[in-house]
Amino acid sequence: MSDLIVTVDGPGGTGKSSVSRELARRAGLPHLDTGAYYRAATLAALEEGADLDDETAVSSIVASVDFTQDDGLMYLDGRDVSAEIRRDDVTKGVSAVSAHPRVRALLVELQRAWIRTHDGRGVVEGRDIGSVVFPDATVKVYLDASPEVRARRRAGQSGEDIDEVLEDLNRRDRLDSTRAASPMTVPDGAIIVDTSLLDFETVVERLLGLLPPES
Repeated sequence: MSDLIVTVDGPGGTGKSSVSRELARRAGLPHLDTGAYYRAATLAALEEGADLDDETAVSSIVASVDFTQDDGLMYLDGRDVSAEIRRDDVTKGVSAVSAHPRVRALLVELQRAWIRTHDGRGVVEGRDIGSVVFPDATVKVYLDASPEVRARRRAGQSGEDIDEVLEDLNRRDRLDSTRAASPMTVPDGAIIVDTSLLDFETVVERLLGLLPPES
C-alpha cells in the first residue's frame, strides 16, 4: 500500500472540516484535524492560567502534556476534550497560541507522527498542511469562499450574530495569514476550490476526482 496524503487547507467557514471528514470516509482514508491540536494546546494553556502571548510559558505547557487524536476525538492527557476545545475562549485564543513557532514545531511533529502511524496515508486538514507540514503531499487542496458566505455558514451552525461571526473570521484570517511562523497561504501546487456557490456534495465529488486511481 503506497503513501497517500491529501492536504486540505483554507480559512474557517469554507466547509473544510465536514468536506475533509466525508472525503476521508469515502476514500477509506484516516482523517486528521490539525486545528484540534492547536485548540487543545490553547485549552491546556488556559487551564494553567498562562498568558497566551507568552511563547515560553505556552510552549512549556504544550511540551508537558500528551495530545492524541483518535477516531475524530481529541484527547489531552487521555481526557476527551473534543467539546471543550470548541469553547468561545478557546476560539478567541487559538490564533495567539498557534502563532508561536515553538508551539507549532511541537505540534507539527505530532501531526507527522500521526500520519506515520497510519501507514503514511490520510486526509489532513488545517491552515499550513500543504505548505509546511506535508509539502510533498500526493494531493493538495485549498478551499476558499467569500467572507460573507463563510460567516453565514458559521452563524447558521452556532446561532451567533452574523456580523460578530464575520468580524471574528476576518480577525482570524488576518492573524493566521500574517503570522511569522507558517502563515496560512495557498500551498505550491494546490488546487483552489471556491465553495461559495457549491453545495457540499459537489465539493466532495470534486475532491474525490482529484485522488489517484486505485488510491
